[in-house]
Amino acid sequence: MDFTATLNEIKSLSIEERIRFVQAIWDSIAAEQTYPELTATQKQELDRRINDYETNPDNVMTWEEIKASIKK
Repeated sequence: MDFTATLNEIKSLSIEERIRFVQAIWDSIAAEQTYPELTATQKQELDRRINDYETNPDNVMTWEEIKASIKK
């Protein structure tokens, strides 16, 4: 597959056609139900966050609190 040629063909499509193309690609990826392997660093970060939550389960913010904090 010539990625550059394929990309150029895709660029020639209308925006609506490109959106449908992307949706079809995304749906095909989701249908496979496979996920990339996490790196050691990502696994460590997830473990850190799980441990933090288990140690401090009440130290959380609601989505409304987060949005309000961002708007400040």
